[in-house]
Amino acid sequence: MVRLIAGLVGLFFSGMLLISFVTGAYTAVTEPATPTVESRFHKHPKKVSFKHDGPFGHYDKAQLQRGLKVYAEVCSACHSLNQIAFRNFEDLGYSEDEVKAIAKGWKTEVPSINPETGEPATRPGLPSDKIPAPFANETAARAANNNALPPDLSLMTKARHNGTAYVYSLLTGYQPVPASLPKENRPGTGLHYNPYFANLNLAMAPPLTGDDQVTFDDGTKATKEQMAKDVAAFLTWTAEPKMEARKTAGWASLVFLIIFTALTYLSYRTIWADKKH
Repeated sequence: MVRLIAGLVGLFFSGMLLISFVTGAYTAVTEPATPTVESRFHKHPKKVSFKHDGPFGHYDKAQLQRGLKVYAEVCSACHSLNQIAFRNFEDLGYSEDEVKAIAKGWKTEVPSINPETGEPATRPGLPSDKIPAPFANETAARAANNNALPPDLSLMTKARHNGTAYVYSLLTGYQPVPASLPKENRPGTGLHYNPYFANLNLAMAPPLTGDDQVTFDDGTKATKEQMAKDVAAFLTWTAEPKMEARKTAGWASLVFLIIFTALTYLSYRTIWADKKH
């Protein structure tokens, strides 16, 4: 009796699931969703390749150093990088002395306390310090950016789908407002049209305004596209600094599993070789 009731209950729920599926499919076909303005004008990230792409990819340290320079001279005016310490830059190929120089020469000093007066003060950075934020607090950040809060960039490429390409596309994607864009969706005061941004209108003005905005130490031509690509790679590193180690561990684990499987199979054949079926 219990099995009969259980079977009937299962049949009932299976029937309801089937009815819901058929009803939903019918509605989707007969009453398709009306596309929104955002979906009509919004673009997916551009196709762009990096050396760290794919299972065998690895970071290009020269590119990461160029990306750091773009961040330091352009992006850091508004955006923080509060998950990264100066000493982490050694992973980009800088020596200990070079990291000390970068920390000491950073344009925003580190908040501190005057030991003599106990009053708030600032001091030059040390390798152990996190990258100082450009603003003292959220209120100051909004006041300097038309009430918009510039997001922290430490994990930005992890927070967005296809994040590296998204950052590159956003930085190179500012365009004139299309004539067909409805009036109510046109950017208002202090906003800028960018089809790679979800709602099309971005409070951030184009940060990369032309070529040679920075000077790369390795002599690479600082075109707008090159700067955007380099800083996108750098922000991928800030979000996944251990990516190379993770890939190496993954391949080592895969090789181990293959060898273990082969040894297990050979052991099975050896143990059962003289057994009759």
